[in-house]
Amino acid sequence: MVPLHVQLQNSTLRGVIKRLHFPLELMLVCVRWYAAYQLSLRNLDEMMAERGVLVDHATVHRWSLKMLPVLAKVFRRRKHPVGRSWRVDETYVLVGGQWKYLYRAVDRLGQTVDFLLTARRDVAAARRFFERAIGQHDLPEKITIDKRGANTAAVRGLIADSGVTIELRQSKYLNNLVEQDHRSVKRRIRPMMGFKSFHCAGRLIAGIETMHMIKKGQLRCPGGLAFAHADHFYSLAVH
Repeated sequence: MVPLHVQLQNSTLRGVIKRLHFPLELMLVCVRWYAAYQLSLRNLDEMMAERGVLVDHATVHRWSLKMLPVLAKVFRRRKHPVGRSWRVDETYVLVGGQWKYLYRAVDRLGQTVDFLLTARRDVAAARRFFERAIGQHDLPEKITIDKRGANTAAVRGLIADSGVTIELRQSKYLNNLVEQDHRSVKRRIRPMMGFKSFHCAGRLIAGIETMHMIKKGQLRCPGGLAFAHADHFYSLAVH
């Protein structure tokens, strides 16, 4: 089912998977489908049963929670650099029946810069997001935000504290690019009907965002070779 044969002893996942009751290749297929497509866990149950594999939906959920953060961490090490003009915005995510906030940024070509799920939408949360993004990609030349006070204060505080020069632009129109990009992530989240806990939300969103970036061609190909999106995802599981 997976063209790439993954053995646990050669996998980045061996630290989170102790015993295999299913082939690792099959587990990766289920986790990729869950991160990539608008499927519920019950949908995955049915799809695997049609292929002669009986796996409980709770098991797929458990695999996803264990595997996706590890694969997302590997992706960050292999991610292409992004442009130095960033569009930053946040969107709502339902967690435990309450709205939480997903900060996201893209560059002027629509490549994902970074993302961060936060419990609050305030200066501290915005500052934490900017520092995380800069830690991954270095300083941008421009940051475009809406006119929300918390984001403005966070960027200005960052500039003042570090002494760096960053052009701050406040434009709803220029931020259409990141707002449009939210839709791909929100479409995947919608069938999940919200997340039960903040912990689960963070882990699953990391996988969804990783698959979204893979589809946008943001993973460096081993040896410069071009692979299908599925192969890119599976390559994250191999040393």
